[in-house]
Amino acid sequence: MRNLALSLFALPLAACMTTGNPPTGSLDAAPPPAAGATCDATEAQQFIGRQASEAIGRSALAMSGARTMRWGGPDTAFTMDFREDRLNIVYDAGGSIERIYCG
Repeated sequence: MRNLALSLFALPLAACMTTGNPPTGSLDAAPPPAAGATCDATEAQQFIGRQASEAIGRSALAMSGARTMRWGGPDTAFTMDFREDRLNIVYDAGGSIERIYCG
């Protein structure tokens, strides 16, 4: 019975795991935004349609002026908190960037 309970607990965690090469994760542990720190994703729009990579993430972050960035893969749930200093990059199942936005 105990093994069954442990298995049922681990199953939802296993469902959260992803495979493939696109970057994941975030830097959400950063301190709250500094006064005047904002994000502008206009210039980073040039990466839409390209394969997600850490190099593109670094470039998009620098272009946007954001302090933090998070990746979102297919079916990734994002928190609804708005951070004016955060860049979000969303990619599809094939790793192609679909959307880049601030918030």
